[in-house]
Amino acid sequence: MCSHRPPCPTADSPHHHTAVIVSAHPEQGWSLLCNGTIVFDDTGELLPDGRVVSPHRVVGPHRTLGPLGAVA
Repeated sequence: MCSHRPPCPTADSPHHHTAVIVSAHPEQGWSLLCNGTIVFDDTGELLPDGRVVSPHRVVGPHRTLGPLGAVA
């Protein structure tokens, strides 16, 4: 499927998310990679065989809002 040199990692590879983007849709929040993986802006992924990779965002410290929405 991939004609890049060096070839992109397959969808089964641990580094599958480093494949080349062949179609980007930032307005919809997703991109199609050369290996058939769909990656989403929230870091979730849909693999070509239908498996789902859950988002793996890092959660930062919680902040509380003070009066009028000011960060306390």
